Amino acid sequence: MDKLLYVAMSGAKQNMNSLAVRANNLANANTDGFKADMAQARSMQAFGEGLPTRVFAMTENPSADFSSGPIKTTGRDLDIAIKNSGWIAVQGADGGEAYTRSGSLSFDTSGLLRNDRGNPIMGDSGPIVLPLPIDKVLISQDGIISVRPLGSTAEVIEEVGQIKMVNPGDENMMRGADGLFRLTSGEDAPADPFVALESGAVEGSNVNAVNEMVSLISIQRQFEMQVKMMKTAEEMDKASASLIRIS
Repeated sequence: MDKLLYVAMSGAKQNMNSLAVRANNLANANTDGFKADMAQARSMQAFGEGLPTRVFAMTENPSADFSSGPIKTTGRDLDIAIKNSGWIAVQGADGGEAYTRSGSLSFDTSGLLRNDRGNPIMGDSGPIVLPLPIDKVLISQDGIISVRPLGSTAEVIEEVGQIKMVNPGDENMMRGADGLFRLTSGEDAPADPFVALESGAVEGSNVNAVNEMVSLISIQRQFEMQVKMMKTAEEMDKASASLIRIS
């Protein structure tokens, strides 16, 4: 009974963790550039005095789903999407370099180029700042940013910077608590000239809402089963206690 209760208790707890992962994925089904989290469960041996026969369940997040989301054409000059593999370099809240696929850009009153989550876009030598005032912004396939100063003629185009794009390999990336990706080594990835952009488009979330809903239902059923097992263990314990009193 003790073993049954231990397995059911730990299983129910990990089912709740898995529910949180799936619910977060579903909540970000419409978030541009979002990569779905993956979750898996496995049995773990409990170590410690008096616990050599105990095994508990553990839900872990081995990685994210790095498959590309759908490319949505917007026609907006400051919208960009990575073609195939690669990442856009941004500055995280800690001041360090991080990576994202979110490419809906804008600039503030100082000309600082940011994405829709407020992260400054990185260039070769730090965050990119546009020279204001400007009339038009053009972003090429290789990330070069050109602007037309306000009041200039159509043929006057000036290059002001280049977006840093990297492709260190998805197996070397991990998601941080802020939702941005970084190298598992903690270092900054080098720029990759072979990463290409599509201007006037953004990449949507790669979350499959139907699959996430099915997973949520399945995990909820598992949680209910674990609760029933705990109740069964309680009933067996009461029955055993009654037999002891009768004897």
